[in-house]
Amino acid sequence: MWNAVIDCQVTAIRELNGGTVPADDEIYDAKGYLAVPQSCENDIHLDYANTAGVPRDNQSGTLFEANEIWRDRKKAGLNRPEEIKHNAPLAIRSCVEHGVGFIRSHAHVTELDLVASKVLLEMRDEVKEWCEIQVVAFPQIGIIVFRHGKELMEKAMSMGADVVGGIFTPGAYLRGRSGVFEFHLRPGAEAQCNDVMAAETTKRGMQGRVTVSHGVAMAYYPAGYLARLLPKLVESGVGFAIAKRENLQLRGRDSGVPAPRGVAPIRMLADRGISVAFSQDSICDPWYPIGDGNPVLDMDSGLHVGHMLTAQYIDRCLDFISFNPAANMGLQDSYGLEEGFLILGATSDREALRVQPRVLLSVHNGKAIFRQAAPAVEWKMG
Repeated sequence: MWNAVIDCQVTAIRELNGGTVPADDEIYDAKGYLAVPQSCENDIHLDYANTAGVPRDNQSGTLFEANEIWRDRKKAGLNRPEEIKHNAPLAIRSCVEHGVGFIRSHAHVTELDLVASKVLLEMRDEVKEWCEIQVVAFPQIGIIVFRHGKELMEKAMSMGADVVGGIFTPGAYLRGRSGVFEFHLRPGAEAQCNDVMAAETTKRGMQGRVTVSHGVAMAYYPAGYLARLLPKLVESGVGFAIAKRENLQLRGRDSGVPAPRGVAPIRMLADRGISVAFSQDSICDPWYPIGDGNPVLDMDSGLHVGHMLTAQYIDRCLDFISFNPAANMGLQDSYGLEEGFLILGATSDREALRVQPRVLLSVHNGKAIFRQAAPAVEWKMG
């Protein structure tokens, strides 16, 4: 039986075999439930969180209308610092209540006042005792297309952003403008971008430091092209953060029959040993009107849409929301039970996938963040 010794902080995790316990220690009896590292959210937009319906709902449910709504929000002056300061912590707490201890959040930087970056950088420091946040300087409109894109990216990084983001377009690449990579030629910088960038990653020796978000274009690639691309992705060492629930909502519309799902070929990537993480991306915003930051729900839908309900993946399914995103986030040397752990109301990965268990205890950097009792059902019949 595994137990956590808790006072103000966790001092040990050990197997209890009838040994003595110091009188002042509190013992948490895990009752045979699963102890796993805290979950990681590899791709989310905290600066957009909890904005759905303001100034209006996305009636069509499309990406295009969502973009229009966000443009109208900006014109109406609705993206105020106080708005983000109110909405983002609600999203962070929702993620943490579902067992997340590490978050990589985009911050929109193609705006002259860099409101989102400033607020999320402040918030990163405010919550660091109970959740580690990495801030991505993300040019939603594009570094090149937006008039001051490069200068704003530089400013966001100098302010303390952890990761460089980008929207990498084929047209920009053909013109020799692989600008997003120019920001990584400094110690410790990493990349989080929204298209396939295997060639630039390998060329610049950035293996293990680049994450492809979504990868939705891969759903439309011909089989022959995909077969040529996959070995290059393996060579480049890029990781993937795939938000399949949001992609299912936004993609594949007006494409004729059969309509593509708009989700990257998850199983093809995982079968080749590529680090694939399942992520939330949005919580209640114009692009996705629901979501609560529950990584187990993301894992469930990802395995379903990826046709991965086989023993090979079911029995290590929690990797997709723990070790894989941790690797994508550069946490390999600072990730494990010592940095943060959960007691899940399940006894195996397989059971966790089947029952979507409650987080019974969450500990971050040795400090208990919250605990709750396992649900109890009292039968009156039978």
